[in-house]
Amino acid sequence: MNTPRAGVGVMPLKGGSASGEAMPVARPLWRHGLTLAAGIVLALPALSQQVALSGVAGGKALVNIDGAAPRFMSPGQSQQGVKLLSVQGEAAVFDIGGQRLTLRVGDAPVSLGRSSSGTDGGAQRIVLTADARGHFMPQGQINGRAVQFMVDTGATMVILSESDARRIQLDYSKGRKVGVNTANGHVVGHQVQLASVRVGDSQVHGVAAIVLPQPMTYVLLGNSFLTRFQMQRHNDQLTLERRY
Repeated sequence: MNTPRAGVGVMPLKGGSASGEAMPVARPLWRHGLTLAAGIVLALPALSQQVALSGVAGGKALVNIDGAAPRFMSPGQSQQGVKLLSVQGEAAVFDIGGQRLTLRVGDAPVSLGRSSSGTDGGAQRIVLTADARGHFMPQGQINGRAVQFMVDTGATMVILSESDARRIQLDYSKGRKVGVNTANGHVVGHQVQLASVRVGDSQVHGVAAIVLPQPMTYVLLGNSFLTRFQMQRHNDQLTLERRY
């Protein structure tokens, strides 16, 4: 199993799992002593479509979409842009506008943001200029809410603090708990999936992230976002060309 990287190791809590792929980078721009694992959970954006799993029976899922009466769906069936991929015990996997989401019976309704076409959108190129310390510090948005990013090619995922998560109204408490080794010791974080991440005029949907309890000055823009782009650095400029 490939181990996600950002400086040290990641240890899932008992009963959890850690998986994910980090973009191969020979020399990261800088390191922060964090190693993170990818995960799939929930995020609440400002503009969204609401989906809830009310029950599972006979290999079918009882699904509530945007507050309408629940309806049974079979794997492969679509309703209102929501496609049921599979049913696994008391959980179901959906594709919503190109974003994969796992829901469990009894979970609160989940809101998932989409662009007007249901796909990632915006500019195909992002050009960033380094600050006086050589860091790339773009303003951006998570789930439609403003954040201050710092590009970190040594981080497997987007990383934000609990205080930032609360500020942007991200419900990280339902995320899968993982143990994370940091420069300041072992902490317990929450794996989540962000509905959308925007930098400049380019927006990406379904971005893996980890929420950590300790304060952080910036949101680290890691490889769960950066791997969607081809990166080239020339002097004090970093160019991100959209790959997919």
